[in-house]
Amino acid sequence: MKFRGVFFALLICTFGATAQDYQAINGSPYAGSMGVANNPATILSTPYPWDITVFSVQVKNTTNAITFTNLSYLTHGDTLGYSWTNGPLKRYASFNYNVHLLNVRLALDRKQAISFGANLRGYGSVRTGVVNYNDTLQDMNQFFSINEGNSYQASVVSSSWLELYGTYSRTMWDDEYGRLNAGVTLHAMRGISGAYAQLTNGAVRRNALDSTTIYSLAGGKAIYGYSANYDLWHNNNSTTKNLNDFLTHTQGGAAIDLGVEYLVKSQNVHVFGDEDDYYDYEWKLGAALMDIGANMYDYGIESRAVSNPKTTTSDIDLNEKFNYVKSFAAFNDSLATVVNTMTKLRGHFRIWNPARLVLNVDRPLPNHFALNTELTLNLGGNNMGQRLFTKEITLLAVTPRWETRRLGGYLPITVTTDGKVWIGGAFKAGPLLLGFHNWGDVFSKSKSQNGGFYLALVIRPGKGGFSFKEPKEYTCPKNGTVK
Repeated sequence: MKFRGVFFALLICTFGATAQDYQAINGSPYAGSMGVANNPATILSTPYPWDITVFSVQVKNTTNAITFTNLSYLTHGDTLGYSWTNGPLKRYASFNYNVHLLNVRLALDRKQAISFGANLRGYGSVRTGVVNYNDTLQDMNQFFSINEGNSYQASVVSSSWLELYGTYSRTMWDDEYGRLNAGVTLHAMRGISGAYAQLTNGAVRRNALDSTTIYSLAGGKAIYGYSANYDLWHNNNSTTKNLNDFLTHTQGGAAIDLGVEYLVKSQNVHVFGDEDDYYDYEWKLGAALMDIGANMYDYGIESRAVSNPKTTTSDIDLNEKFNYVKSFAAFNDSLATVVNTMTKLRGHFRIWNPARLVLNVDRPLPNHFALNTELTLNLGGNNMGQRLFTKEITLLAVTPRWETRRLGGYLPITVTTDGKVWIGGAFKAGPLLLGFHNWGDVFSKSKSQNGGFYLALVIRPGKGGFSFKEPKEYTCPKNGTVK
């Protein structure tokens, strides 16, 4: 049914453009260079003198609008199926992903450490007001008939970027009771894909004509924009040229992370089972402001702001005008015939990174067990105004773990910002980390729309390079204590 594609165009147009959440290891003293994405101060709590994340990838997604069938991470059917969620509800979908390439952490000494590397990251979300829908609808008349009295609202935001980052962390004070570490990360970014759309106060009027009910447009306005580098992609060009044009015609951006971490020194718990207890702690308390910054994009040539719909436009007109739309330009041509005001958008638009406050508490337990609790508070707005925000999906996570230098098992329990509860899992074996945000999308063929996975390859030094050793103290009867 072609009208469905038109109706959802403003909602899902950016998903074709596709984080910072390796949940199992957040707070872990073995996180190393991967911990930078959660708190820049945490790289000083790792006993390795260095580590390198050669490659890692993470994907997370959640929605209440659609269900996929015949698909899981372990099995799949011959045909991938899907169905839209029926009934009246506020619909949403969110995703984030990231790819880490050669992220390096170096401990300059016990009091200072640095980290640097390159990442590809992306975030997107779709939200609507209350919309009634079912899979039996055949045209716009039927759609409007089950949504009488509704005011149509929707927002879409998507942003993807390449970044180079550098982190510096140092110990601010250290006494017999605890140690305070602080860190800062600077990001230099290139926004490679950006898009947004907003529909506000959409309304229709019901008209009875003999025994026929007709709906006509009565109000609303919309604005939608996308990054101009999409206009440079042409089917008659080679893939190499298209990619070169797409990536080089981008704008720069910048962001900053700030974090602190306080370690309450251990009296009885030995976290690492090593004779050097410098890195042991009873409690580790972290707080960080992450991703304070934005990416800039040039408007694409088909970006528009429209308002004041023509009240003579009926549902029959909408079916006829939009049923055979096959391009963005054709969509704009059809839309221009049903509104009185249409304006081309020029210049730039800005999409803010997923700014958030991250609070983390880590508690070691005997026999290599530990419990981590993390609260993430998004700082952005609702994406229905001039300021556009991306956001994290996770609100609260509690992660029991068993972990040694080379092995680890994790059971993160996550509460999302939309109230879903996921039980995930991960394991570490040497340099390999593999995890899932939700076991449901591993074993069930109808849960893959909620969850995600992460995979990382991290190189660390062997046993001989495990930690920095402080020189031992010797007492000389005549000259006092020397090192």
